Amino acid sequence: MGQTDFRFGDTSGVAVAKSKAAGAEQAVAELVTQLPSDDLALILLFVSPSYDPHQFIGEISRRFDGIPVCGCTTAGELAPDGWDENSVVALAFSRADFSAVARPILNLDGFRVEDGRRIGAELRQELLRVPSQVERGNSFGLVLIDGLCRREEAVMSAIYASLDDIPIVGGSAGDGMRFEKTWVFVDGKAHTNAALLILLNTSLPFRVFKCDNFEPRPQKMVVTEADIESRTVRELNAEPAAQEYSRVVGIMDAKLDPFSFASHPVLVRVGGSYYARSIQRVEPDGSLHFFCAIDEGMVLTAAASLSLVGTTREAFAETRDQIGDVSLYIGFECLLRRLDAEQHQLARDMSELYRQNRVVGFHTYGEQFGSMHVNQTFTGVAIGRRSP
Repeated sequence: MGQTDFRFGDTSGVAVAKSKAAGAEQAVAELVTQLPSDDLALILLFVSPSYDPHQFIGEISRRFDGIPVCGCTTAGELAPDGWDENSVVALAFSRADFSAVARPILNLDGFRVEDGRRIGAELRQELLRVPSQVERGNSFGLVLIDGLCRREEAVMSAIYASLDDIPIVGGSAGDGMRFEKTWVFVDGKAHTNAALLILLNTSLPFRVFKCDNFEPRPQKMVVTEADIESRTVRELNAEPAAQEYSRVVGIMDAKLDPFSFASHPVLVRVGGSYYARSIQRVEPDGSLHFFCAIDEGMVLTAAASLSLVGTTREAFAETRDQIGDVSLYIGFECLLRRLDAEQHQLARDMSELYRQNRVVGFHTYGEQFGSMHVNQTFTGVAIGRRSP
């Protein structure tokens, strides 16, 4: 057995490892020395796009033969020692505390809602059949999805409807700041245009969570012309989109760039709650390309920023109040939250806060929470400690 990271593994049944080795083979070798090698239910990977995805998943699957290995590429890693880049983070789940099943959803450009519902229902039944040391009925789901597929809303809606009372969270795979191609890993292969549903049953207490740092302002914008398929808004309030967005959020004198969008998202109201809809880029013609689905007639609300560090610290405190001591947070955080922190010189504070609270995961192109695909949010699942 390898050397377990006992900062997590002694109380939660989850061992955590990290490598910043330059090549895939060396990185995998370093992970192997840090992780247990037997009695594992699942290995979960968050891999920088600096590694060759096919080489990496092939090598680590070979080294952990017979153990399900899943994961995705990132726009930055949430490592045991804080925020990082050009690294890989691995989580190993003990069979004494978890049982797990996973299923890919391939060819998302042809995704049908009935396929997602069928896969979710089949996987839920498969989890019940897994030989396990864990009592049934305490389950949660993780969804990893190609961050450039533009199918997140349909996938999440279908999966959510099929899982009854199983809560689900997740993240959209990243490609650093390149926005060219993202990958999910399962069954020893790297897939693009794909999603991955993982269901875990556990004997440990847990809580899924969602945190953001915005509240609505009075100013509204209505999408009056859009290309729904490409998530591109051409007009807001019957005016050129970039021009009207700049006017409403108050950044007329600034050039629109990722830092502008990170500091000034727009909100959509769904079921009495507000969710962020972030802009990826401005096109040469002045239209705005969004990370999330948009539609003509959609009302967008300008947002006011709250304390990024303060709201995140409050989310950690609320989780501790609900499940007691937390041994590990598996986190999915929007890339734009990282850019916003960097712009306001808060990156070091946020990284240290995550290190103190034992957050591991990755920076995403979007986050999943229940049936929703959201942006500029920190979602995930907190794993509690074993009873004495």
